Amino acid sequence: MSSSVPAISPGPATTSRRKVDYKWIALANTTFGVIMATIDSSIMLIALPDIFQGIHLDPLRPGNSFYLLWMILSFLVVSSVLVVSFGRMGDMFGRVKMYNLGFAIYTLTSLILTVDWMHGQAGALYLVVGRVFQGIGAAFLVANSSAILTDAFPENQRGLALGINNVAAISGVFVGLVLGGVLGPIDWRLVFLVSVPFGLAGTLWAYYKLRETARRRVAHIDWPGNITFALGLIAIMVGLTYGIQPYGGHTMGWTSPVVLSELAVGAAFLAAFGVIERKRAEPMFRLALFRIRAFTAGVLSSFLAAVARGGLMFMMIIWLQGIWLPEHGYSFAQTPLWAGIYMLPLTAGFLLAGPVSGALSDRFGSRPFATGGMLLAAASFLLLETLPINFSYWAFALLLLMNGLAMGAFASPNRAGVMNSLPPQDRGAGAGMNATFQNSAQVLSIGIFFTLVIIGLSGTLGTSLSHGLVSEGISPTVAQKVGNLPPVSTLFAAFLGYNPLAHLLPAHVLSSLHPAQRAVVLGRSFFPELIAKPFSSGLHAAFDFAALGCLVAAAASWSRGKRYVYRPPTTSPSPAPIVEPASASVSR
Repeated sequence: MSSSVPAISPGPATTSRRKVDYKWIALANTTFGVIMATIDSSIMLIALPDIFQGIHLDPLRPGNSFYLLWMILSFLVVSSVLVVSFGRMGDMFGRVKMYNLGFAIYTLTSLILTVDWMHGQAGALYLVVGRVFQGIGAAFLVANSSAILTDAFPENQRGLALGINNVAAISGVFVGLVLGGVLGPIDWRLVFLVSVPFGLAGTLWAYYKLRETARRRVAHIDWPGNITFALGLIAIMVGLTYGIQPYGGHTMGWTSPVVLSELAVGAAFLAAFGVIERKRAEPMFRLALFRIRAFTAGVLSSFLAAVARGGLMFMMIIWLQGIWLPEHGYSFAQTPLWAGIYMLPLTAGFLLAGPVSGALSDRFGSRPFATGGMLLAAASFLLLETLPINFSYWAFALLLLMNGLAMGAFASPNRAGVMNSLPPQDRGAGAGMNATFQNSAQVLSIGIFFTLVIIGLSGTLGTSLSHGLVSEGISPTVAQKVGNLPPVSTLFAAFLGYNPLAHLLPAHVLSSLHPAQRAVVLGRSFFPELIAKPFSSGLHAAFDFAALGCLVAAAASWSRGKRYVYRPPTTSPSPAPIVEPASASVSR
């Protein structure tokens, strides 16, 4: 009699346990990757004064505004342009493979950025180019993380998983503000170096632990579509960026032939892209996905929400740095760090609402939470408009918390609704399309909000500045010259944490003042008092626009219909995507 014991194959419980283990590994790693990418999208905002000081470049001097703008925007523009293509490549070559490549590119570029040995414009150009490649790595991470999670999690848990991932991504933006303010004063190179050990750990972790769980789709890269889309989007984003800068005798550049040409060329390329995609057998941009109502409504509401909130962060920072913090005893040099700290209630709201609303959307569907979040966000913007410029912080903090709760309640269910509506073979492309619309909306939003605030400032800022300076002994000629400077110069100075008047007034004029007068002009309250009323006018217009954008996003979100989950084709004649039956006790 044989004593051998037959091998026992793993039972259902063992297999299920392995799957559970993997999905949480996938969630942990992709969340780590996305938060690293989003931290780097904002970490430079607060650290810019230290970076420019480290490379010995004054960003406010004529000719240097290019470096100021593109150190901030290059990362976002590149990730917006490439995220669709990289999501499509994930569908074709493997999402985990493309995700791992992104982690490696991101980590290597972060290391390269720390060894900038040049100064002045050459040093700044080195950083701008480095940020472009860092954005490429981030685009790989963002484009494939949602698809990896959607593959790993069953549909009844995707809302929770994508909610955690999405909240981490949005929170990373605000963590980056504080981290940049802490590391920049120590050494500006730490702003980039801090990503290296974490990026290396994330790269190795992803390489050894993540695995492909979706079937690859054999296809060819749509080069004509990729090229026309990239050129069109880049041209429009460049036009939007330079539209807020002065042109000739105008406060902004929207009438500049160069800006108008960039916008027209961008629109022409995107129109050509649309024609090309309709004729391609394997298009980059899966236009057929827009036939799915839930996908279209989710992408549209995501775009509108990003337009409503994207540029507002800049306005809040300028409000804090240029007015509120100096009036409450903070030096201009301290304001970048403290602006990030005082905006933490917004992050707390995201962290609280995102996972909860994502988990609830698994049970009740995305529509009630995403729509309700946008309605609450619109209310928070209107309430922010009621605050005086020199507000009570606790009222401000509560409204920031309310806004964060609203945006968190929207973002996680909306993203889960978008991903649930997609066929498995198109999840990478669909996630990339959603991310492209969202990132592009942020650049558009920055242009819109700066335009609204500059319009508000241009009416009375010049008069307010010139009268205030004359009252402190500045000659009318010099005061008038300062008053006639483009308002964007004043905004950038406040945004960078510089004492604006120390940069706007010539050194010999300041040295000629009586010490008491010079102390007043360069004091913490003089500039905030001059700019408060003009800034208030533009800020109210920005809040009105944000509230309107959220209301339209709420309408778009509601239009998605009942809970909708993609089902693969069966032998039945029914169409592949079906509406999941609603529970009799729950109204979707």
